[in-house]
Amino acid sequence: MIYGIVDGLFASNFVGKSAFTAINLIMPFIIILGAIGLMFGAGGSALVAKTIGEGEREKANRIFSLLVCFIVCSSILCTVIGEIFLPQIAVLLGANEETYEYCMLYERIAPCSLTFSMLQNTFQVFFVVAEKAKLGLIITVCAGLTNIVLDALFVLAFKWGGGLVGTAVATSASQVVGSVIPIVYFLSKNNSLLRFAKPVWNIKALLKTCANGSSEFLTNISSSVVTLLYNFQLLKLVGNDGVAAFGLINYIATIFMVVMLSVVRLLSLSLWSKK
Repeated sequence: MIYGIVDGLFASNFVGKSAFTAINLIMPFIIILGAIGLMFGAGGSALVAKTIGEGEREKANRIFSLLVCFIVCSSILCTVIGEIFLPQIAVLLGANEETYEYCMLYERIAPCSLTFSMLQNTFQVFFVVAEKAKLGLIITVCAGLTNIVLDALFVLAFKWGGGLVGTAVATSASQVVGSVIPIVYFLSKNNSLLRFAKPVWNIKALLKTCANGSSEFLTNISSSVVTLLYNFQLLKLVGNDGVAAFGLINYIATIFMVVMLSVVRLLSLSLWSKK
């Protein structure tokens, strides 16, 4: 969530209103694609954790490896389709004369890191299964800090593509950090419950993963779909100014939502530990 906020912060303050509007038009589409990785992460983690609990560690590692390979292949396919139909997608999302070029600039780069984005979402969940939740948090924080630092460097110092290209490259680089480090970790010998093994095709495991993770997938894309619908109506009624204002409100709401979720989880953990 912070990735979108940071990009919007730099775009709105240092690139311009049209660039900020373009990000808000494109971001729901990118989030929907990234939610596929979260679906496999949430759904697959339940299956892998169950398999570990049954004492079949090697089978769990094979399922884990299969899911990661499947995510890489599906994300590459989505990237190719997205790049081919990029102009049509930009227009479909509401890009107009003021925002079309900005949408094209941002969306040419952002989908290229889709594989890393999906993997990052997946590994965040699997670190919990591997009993390395703290390590997952550290990697996530490092990725977020990478995004902030590179945004400042690429937008303020280098001004790549007028600044907007800098925001997309910074986000992509941070997602590389958030996905490559876990890949190296799970490839090497470690003291966690998971590591990469030779994947074996298992259609049953893939279907169970999709079924288990469908609720998380729908939850994540629902807000993006609502945002898209709002964008369409605001463009008709107010224009780009309406989308920019709604994007700002969404950022503020996101910050409060993250805080609320954290508080609720802390309270739940406290009650559970007392019992």
